[in-house]
Amino acid sequence: MSEAAEPGARKGGGFRVYGALIALVAGIALGSMGGKVAPGLHEQLVAIAAFVGGLWLNALKMTVIPLVVALLIVGIAQGREAASAGRIAGRSVIWIVALCTASAVFGAAAILLLTSVFPLPRETAAGLQSALAEAGTRPTGPLPGIGEFFKGIVPDNVISAAANGDVLPLVIFSVLFALALSHISGEGRRALLTLFQAIADALLVIIGWVLWLAPVGVFALAYTVGSAAGASAFAGLGHYVVLISLIGVLLTLAAYPLGIIAGRVPAALFSRSLLGPQAVAISTRSSLASLPAMLTSAREIGVREQVADVTLPIAVALFRGTGPAMNVAVAVYVAHWLGIEPTMGQMIAATAVGAVMSYGAVSLPGEVSFISSIAPIAMALGVPIAPLALLVAVEMVPDIFRTLGNVTMDVAVTTAVDKSTEEA
Repeated sequence: MSEAAEPGARKGGGFRVYGALIALVAGIALGSMGGKVAPGLHEQLVAIAAFVGGLWLNALKMTVIPLVVALLIVGIAQGREAASAGRIAGRSVIWIVALCTASAVFGAAAILLLTSVFPLPRETAAGLQSALAEAGTRPTGPLPGIGEFFKGIVPDNVISAAANGDVLPLVIFSVLFALALSHISGEGRRALLTLFQAIADALLVIIGWVLWLAPVGVFALAYTVGSAAGASAFAGLGHYVVLISLIGVLLTLAAYPLGIIAGRVPAALFSRSLLGPQAVAISTRSSLASLPAMLTSAREIGVREQVADVTLPIAVALFRGTGPAMNVAVAVYVAHWLGIEPTMGQMIAATAVGAVMSYGAVSLPGEVSFISSIAPIAMALGVPIAPLALLVAVEMVPDIFRTLGNVTMDVAVTTAVDKSTEEA
């Protein structure tokens, strides 16, 4: 998800990204060879690694709930303000909300299908389940049923919901609170948004500090996993990268009918004009860096300048076309890793959280957005978030397809907005 990051933030996070990847490989390799050392020493090393990895995970988890609330309130309030800024901006936000919702539903359905058709080999799955159990992954119990699920989406006590990690009710409250801000005085609204923005900024600083220790935390967790799963951990990570990247490819392809049909752009022209921004997206993994190329592409297609100048910046700031699908897919894939079969209520909750979290999406460094966006979905699904700490180390590969799909979707939705506002 580093595609959401500012170019400067990307440079600062390069050490963490590659350091975490090196630590992942080294930890699994050394852990898998641990049996060759003295048994007593190996057990002590595993215990130390589990302790260090657990501390690092707890440091990450402690920021998730307050960060989700703060980011949602600020992001949705800003999105609402953008929607009220004019007809083009309002139509852009409507398209973004609709496509984010559809993306989340697609991601849930696609990963269920892919893991059914291309499951992890039984031996690999068994080894990973045992290894992740050693790393302290304890899934929560299934939701009590579809009736109780719908009854529980409106919290009777927001503080209790936050303490219990009940993410969906907390998300609903945050959305309602953000929408309610538009109905209070301008001074009060600005004061509250400033407060929540400051809270989010402070939490992001804390996460930044924690992520500087990512190579240490990832190495500790990887050593624990490698000692139990051996080399099969590499097979599991490879399986994850391929399936999640495939969902990004499918979403990129889905953008073409959107631009061709909804935007009424000839297929050859639409495909040819996208080559420039797609090349920038692949090389930089940044939608923001691709914005100038996207503006040029939109003008080549024939999008009115006033539409391109409004919709594309809004799309880059608020729209992550691949985000909802790939985020939900990651959480569901973790359930597949652990051999957990989510209930229908849990799938609905995870899909809803994935969609709503994307409505107020803001640009964050990749490792931060990976944790802040996917951890709430995993919690709603009833699966532990510990595996995310391992998956973030290999996220740079799926991130290429995230950015490619996002840039393609941004241009496609701009053509759709142009056509719909032209006819309105």
